[in-house]
Amino acid sequence: MVVKVSKPEINVREKISELDKPSGTAGQAMLAAETPQEQFNLIGAGRRNLIINGGMKVAQRGTSATAAVNVSYSTVDRFKFFLNANGYTTEQSTGHLAATGHDTALKISVTTADTSIATGDYYSFLTPLEAQNLQHLQYGTSSAKEMTLSFWVRATKAGTQAIFVTHEDNTRYNFVQEYTINQSDTWEYKTITIPPLTASAISNDNGTGIRVGWILAYGSTYQTSTIGSWITNTNAFSTANAVNNMDSTSNTFYLTGVQLELGKVATPFEHRSYGEELALCYRYYQQLNYAPSDQHNWYASGVVYDADDAFCLYPSPVQMRALPTVTTSQGNFTVRCGGVNVTNFTMQDVRTTGLSQYTFHYDNTGGLTTGDVAMAVVLTNHYIYIDAEL
Repeated sequence: MVVKVSKPEINVREKISELDKPSGTAGQAMLAAETPQEQFNLIGAGRRNLIINGGMKVAQRGTSATAAVNVSYSTVDRFKFFLNANGYTTEQSTGHLAATGHDTALKISVTTADTSIATGDYYSFLTPLEAQNLQHLQYGTSSAKEMTLSFWVRATKAGTQAIFVTHEDNTRYNFVQEYTINQSDTWEYKTITIPPLTASAISNDNGTGIRVGWILAYGSTYQTSTIGSWITNTNAFSTANAVNNMDSTSNTFYLTGVQLELGKVATPFEHRSYGEELALCYRYYQQLNYAPSDQHNWYASGVVYDADDAFCLYPSPVQMRALPTVTTSQGNFTVRCGGVNVTNFTMQDVRTTGLSQYTFHYDNTGGLTTGDVAMAVVLTNHYIYIDAEL
């Protein structure tokens, strides 16, 4: 005979009422959640995932394999790459729905093998989180909160891997933790608990609050033997135990379903719509592409100020994190002045004219007519990059 023992149902109202108490076990009620369902019941009413584009849905810069460049973004939005040699490509990979619950994933492929990692070598990628979105973590106080990082990962190299979290306001603190890939080239789900940081506050501004990163291979200069706790070693990103994911051009590394949330346990991934995720990414980066065929995409309009200057107002779909930098794929900008395309403009500067409007100042060598209507357009095979990334 099989005897079933039922777990008492969680009384969410009682839990919430406990949180209202000023002392004793009140403040510990939420931290006492020990199962995903209990955690979900306690915090499920609000937005949980602090990571933007954790399902790798948005890839404004492109989806195909692109050589990673040190301290830069490519392909999948909000994930930044670091390497001291051109050793891998990044891309948005599809076809992973059955295994992970996410169709899209970030894929890294080694193109130049590094079989002997020098002391100062580094290969990694990370996602930065804006500081003012993290104030509820209460870092720098005795009430600082624990977090849980969860993700799906697939790597050719089985064995010990490493992740890191950095916090750089005032004194820099790093957190390093190991996890294990049990089977080569197989999707696996990982969760890591990050302890509260009571020693240093996160500035309440639009800068970087924390960075969450994944190690591909780091030399001994950047390794630490202290894992699972916050330390002030600014070079602490990995450990000596971590495998070398860069040692063969056959190696790949996939990541998707990244979630960072309050609490000790991982809850089900917070699926946001593509539109929501894209809008969140727009705060940091917007890419305007050319129109099909010979058509022009108009993205800003204004007026010719004098013989060599035009000002055009760009209405951003969202308020960007900071005043953006604007560049073009072809070096110069095209502005249609008085019905004629003028292609030798350069971007002089960008000025803010409101919470989500920017005035682009275009400079020309002369010959314009003051008062003409100016229309900034994207021509065929032409891209405009509007960048306010962390």
